[in-house]
Amino acid sequence: MAADSVTKRRATCALDAANFFLADVRDGLGPYLAIYLLTEQKWDEAHIGLVMSIATVAGIIAQTPAGALVDATRAKRLVMVAAALILTGACLLLPSFPNFWPVAISQGIAHAAGVILPPALAAVSLGVVGTHAFTARIGRNESFNHAGNATTAALAGGAAYVFGPQVVFCLLAFNSLASFVSVLAIPESAIDHDLARGLNEHGSKVSGAKGEPSGLSILLTCRPLLIFAVCVTLFHLSNAAMLPLVGQKLALQDKNLGTSLMSACIVAAQIVMVPMAMLVGARADRWGHKRLFLAALLILPLRGALYTLSDDRAWLVGVQLLDGIGAGIFGAIFPVIVADLTRNTGRFNVAQGAIITAQSIGAALSTALAGVVAVKAGYSAAFLTLGAVAAVGFAVCWLLLPETRERSDEDACRLGQTELPASAIAAE
Repeated sequence: MAADSVTKRRATCALDAANFFLADVRDGLGPYLAIYLLTEQKWDEAHIGLVMSIATVAGIIAQTPAGALVDATRAKRLVMVAAALILTGACLLLPSFPNFWPVAISQGIAHAAGVILPPALAAVSLGVVGTHAFTARIGRNESFNHAGNATTAALAGGAAYVFGPQVVFCLLAFNSLASFVSVLAIPESAIDHDLARGLNEHGSKVSGAKGEPSGLSILLTCRPLLIFAVCVTLFHLSNAAMLPLVGQKLALQDKNLGTSLMSACIVAAQIVMVPMAMLVGARADRWGHKRLFLAALLILPLRGALYTLSDDRAWLVGVQLLDGIGAGIFGAIFPVIVADLTRNTGRFNVAQGAIITAQSIGAALSTALAGVVAVKAGYSAAFLTLGAVAAVGFAVCWLLLPETRERSDEDACRLGQTELPASAIAAE
C-alpha cells in the first residue's frame, strides 16, 4: 500500500507538471501566429483567417481517430511525447518558410499532432484517479494548464518587447522539452487503461460484457451527446476568433507592441481561468454540470458586445478577463460532461475526439467568418456576429441538454441506446 501511495503521489505531481508545460505546446503558436503573420510577414486579415482555418481542418480530420487511438493504446505517454515533438518541429520550421502554402501545411501538421494531447491528458487523469475523483482532477489539470499559459504569455510579452515576436518560437521549444520529461515521469503502473477509456471494474453495461467497450454507434445514437456536440460547436464558433481579432486590433495600433499586448490579453484571461478551473473542480458536482456550461456560454455575447465599445488598449485587455471566466469554466467542465455521458461505455476518449472534431469545425469557421466580416464590415461587426452565435448556443443548451451530474451509472449507459436496441449498439 505504501508503494502504491508513493506511485499515486508521483503520478499526481507529474500530471501537474505535464499540464503546466503542455499548456503552451498543445496549441502551437496559437494567437501569436496571427500577430507574427500580420506584423512580420505583412499578411492581411483574410489570409490569416484562411490559413488558420486550413490548419484547423487538418486537426478536424485527425481528431476522432486520435481519440480512438487514445482509447486503444496502452502507450499513452509515448503517444503524447510523439505528438508534442511533431507539433513543435512543424512550428519551428515556420520562419524559414513564410509563404502561404508552407505555413498552411506546417500548421496543419501541428494541429493534427496537437489534437491528441487534450484527450490523452484527460484519459491518463481518469486512469490515475478514477471516476469519483475525476472532476476534482480535471479542475486541477485546468488550473495548471492556465497557470502554464499565463507564465508563458508573460515571458513571451516581456521577451518579445526586447527581442521581437520570434521569441515565441524559443519558448515553444523549451516548453516542449520540459513536457517530454513531465509526461515520461508519470509512472506507467499508476494508469488503469480500462478506467482511462471509460470502463470500470464492472465493465460496460451497454455492451453487456464485462470489460468490453460499447459499439461506436453510441456516438450517433446518444441524443444528449449530440446536443452537447452542437452546443460545443457554437461555443467555439463564437469564441475561437475573438482573441485573434483583439490581437489584430492591438497590433494595428502599435506594431512594435503587438505581441506584448497580445501577451497581456492572454495573461489577463489565464490568471482568471485558474480560480475558475479550481471552482469547477471543487463545486461542479454540487452545483450541476449543465449550469456551469450555461454560464460559460453566456459570457461570450457579453464579451463580444463590450469589445465594440472602445479601442482603448486597457479596455480591450480588461474585457479579455471575461474570457478567463468563460473559457476557464468550459475547459474544466467539458471532459466532465463527456465522462458523464459515456460512463461505462469504454468510449470516453473517442467521444471526446468526436466532440472536439465538432468543436474544431466551429473554430475553423470562426476564424474564417470573423476575418471576412472584419474586412467587409469592420471589427465591431465581427465581434457582434460572434456574440450572436454564442447566444444561439445558450438557448440550445438551456432548452435541450439534460443535467448529467445526477445520473446513475445505468442511466448514463442508457443514454447510448437512444432509438437502437442494445444488440445493435454492442456491434462495432
